[in-house]
Amino acid sequence: MSTSNTSPVDQNVFDPQVAAELREKRKQKVASSLAKRHRTEKAFRFFGFSSVIVGLAFVALLFGSIMYKGMPAFWQASMTVPVFFDPKIIDAGPRPVQTTGESPAHFEERFVEWQTKMGMVDWDALIANGLIAKDPSLESKRDELSSLYTSSEAYRIRDMVFKDPALVGKKVELNLLADANIDVWLSGNIDRTLPDDQQQLSPEVRQLSDDLAAKGVLERTFNTQLFTNPDSRSSPATAGLAGAFMGSLFMMLIVIVISIPLGVASAIYLEEFAPKNFITDIIEVNINNLAAVPSIVFGLLGAAIFIGWMHLPISAPLVGGLVLSLMTLPTVIITTRASLKAVPPSIRQAALGIGASRIQTVFHHVLPLALPGIMTGAIIGIAHALGETAPLLLIGMSAFVANIPMSPLDQSTALPVQVYLWQGNELRNFFEGRTAAAIIVLLALMVGLNSLAIWLRKKFEVRW
Repeated sequence: MSTSNTSPVDQNVFDPQVAAELREKRKQKVASSLAKRHRTEKAFRFFGFSSVIVGLAFVALLFGSIMYKGMPAFWQASMTVPVFFDPKIIDAGPRPVQTTGESPAHFEERFVEWQTKMGMVDWDALIANGLIAKDPSLESKRDELSSLYTSSEAYRIRDMVFKDPALVGKKVELNLLADANIDVWLSGNIDRTLPDDQQQLSPEVRQLSDDLAAKGVLERTFNTQLFTNPDSRSSPATAGLAGAFMGSLFMMLIVIVISIPLGVASAIYLEEFAPKNFITDIIEVNINNLAAVPSIVFGLLGAAIFIGWMHLPISAPLVGGLVLSLMTLPTVIITTRASLKAVPPSIRQAALGIGASRIQTVFHHVLPLALPGIMTGAIIGIAHALGETAPLLLIGMSAFVANIPMSPLDQSTALPVQVYLWQGNELRNFFEGRTAAAIIVLLALMVGLNSLAIWLRKKFEVRW
């Protein structure tokens, strides 16, 4: 009697019912695994999409908050006053002219005497008379009128006569900025229900400003002086961004002149010509490390070398530009090398194969193809440098500068530092909006530079 070697399990496999059950179990297992993978993929997409939405929401919240606080600062309370340069008030006499045979010392003495008399003129009376001429009911409130406009307007009128003495006896329509406290009161940036001892203005001046605003004498107009004036502490209403803008402009020009040529040349040499050995490996590691160094360290380096050792002028855009150039240089080198690496090796091989030299291959074939990436990296590096604050604080660019710099050697500040200074101003109700306005200007410049980078990439991009 023969015996079978087939096990009971093998016999079950050929059982149609058992085989059907096994196929069904496999289907369920595959379906369960597939459903799990689909759920995982959907969850990943959901969390990824949610992360993007949350990130955009925070960006929108940030920009919305800045725009909400900053946009009103581009309009400021002012009034148009017909100022009559009354000769009875301006009684200093005509501007001295040096006569034939008069010594320079004697002429200087007469000129200084004339300037002294001009300085003693009651220039506020001219403005008060102009306001009363516009609204005769203000005669009884003459003492409060000087509180309506910022103190520098009287000096502006004086300087106009210094520059053009022929104005005496004439009437000129002048737009005068209201005092910072008047602007805060009219714009609603202060609680009107606060008691009088907590208000910056007296009840009479507050009532007068409300009356003039209702009559249209005081009105909010676009504040062009925000872009044309330097910073001011004696007259906060006239504080502007012109000095900081010129300081940033000079620094960016220095960064462009120094960091981009040096960075691009260094990257080309390291990527295309330098031998691959221990020394170049050390250089590459140090370049990558420098790109990660905190910016404040570059400020310490600049203060020690450029100011302490080289004795360059403190608070000057020249020093700031040199410090920012050192900070931007690693970024330019890294982005340039990445752009050169992105060019296919076949381009180099084809150029060398038809007899081009190594220099011709790099400068005639590789570099033009890498140019969009190089320009993009350089502009992004400049935009990054434009927004830096910490290194500039350490080289003295946080000092108050009341003049617009005319050269990189003049004392100056920068836009991000100006934001820092205004944020800490004691007249917070007024400068909070002005700080946000300065941030809007800075962001507009940075967005413009990044948009330029994108446009240049699209314009010079070459597909291969």
